[in-house]
Formats: sequence, C-alpha cells, structure tokens
Amino acid sequence: MHRHPTSKLIVFEGIEGSGKTTQIEFVHKFFENHGHTVNRLREPGGTQFGEKLRSAILESETMIHPLAEAHLFASARAQILFEKVFPILSKEKQIVILDRYFYSSIAYQGFARKLGAQKIIDLHNEEPLNLRPDICFYLKIDLETSHARQSARGSEKDYFEKSNNEFYSALINGYDYCAENFKEIRTIDAAKDIEYVKEQINSELTKLI
Repeated sequence: MHRHPTSKLIVFEGIEGSGKTTQIEFVHKFFENHGHTVNRLREPGGTQFGEKLRSAILESETMIHPLAEAHLFASARAQILFEKVFPILSKEKQIVILDRYFYSSIAYQGFARKLGAQKIIDLHNEEPLNLRPDICFYLKIDLETSHARQSARGSEKDYFEKSNNEFYSALINGYDYCAENFKEIRTIDAAKDIEYVKEQINSELTKLI
C-alpha cells in the first residue's frame, strides 16, 4: 500500500459511554484547522457491505457464535480498508478517523467472548488487516461510569449493550491488554471532564502535524 507521508490514520476505542463521539468531533476540527481533509468512518460499517453486516450483528436477537462474530467484524474491516481507508491515505493531507478498529475485536471477541487475544491478532496479520494506525486513543472509563452515561442517554440498547457486568469487565480487561501491548495506543482517563480529555488528545495530535 502506498501511504502519503502527510496523511494519518487515527483510531478511537473505549467501552460504551467513553465519549468517543465528542472527542472525534474535536479531532475532526483540529485537523481541518490544519488544512487536512477529514474522513470519519465507523466500525463495523463505512461501506455498503459493512453497514449490512453491522445491522445483521447489532440487531440480532439470537446469540452469534464468538468465532462467527470475529470473522464478521474482520470481513467488514477488510472491506473498509480496501474500499475506503487505503485509497484515502494514498492522497495528500488526508485524515481518516475510525470509530473502533481491530483492538475492539481483541476486547470483544478475544476477551469478552473468550476466544483469546492471540486468535484475533493472528487473524489480523495479513493484508489488508495488518494496517496499524498512527495513533489510537483509548478513552478509559470504569463500569459504573459507563452504566451511568448509558442511562443518561436513554437510547435503546443494541446486541452488545444488553450484555451483563461480567462482559463489560472483560471488555475493560481486553482494552487494558491492548494498551499494554500496542505502542500506538494512548490511554486517557475519560472519566474526567471533557476539557481534560481534549487537552490530553490535543497534546498528542500536535506531535503528528
């Protein structure tokens, strides 16, 4: 893959209620102010193929086998990389912001669904799935904060949001594992106020310009 040196891939990770949407908006404006074109994509989704898989997973009323989950997400990810991310990053001064990436698969399927982190990592060792971001922001919150923020939102829960506390605790363990094992991840205490989180992100972004 040809990747233009002025273009960057930025990823946001975290459990529900971590504030990813708010901070993605901040990063979007940051790079626009520095003369970049910003492309915001979500996982799973971002392509016609990916959005159909997203609906099939998140609207499922029956349990999906963990291995099926892992491969469905990997399929959607491969398509968005091939169809959108690679072509965008080959051009000058482009920013791709991804709401979730393969670290989510490690947390959700590797830890919460108990497939094991290595199985997910092995699945992502080949192109196009082996692309790593320039930086990944892990917005870390605890279980209580997540539940409180989800309750405040009052929106209907999807396939994963209906899961119990044991599932969510495993997710946090999975994200912590990623933070310890992937050097591109920056962990930010997202239980603190929005402005604090913005300041932490801003200090990292200035190093990428």
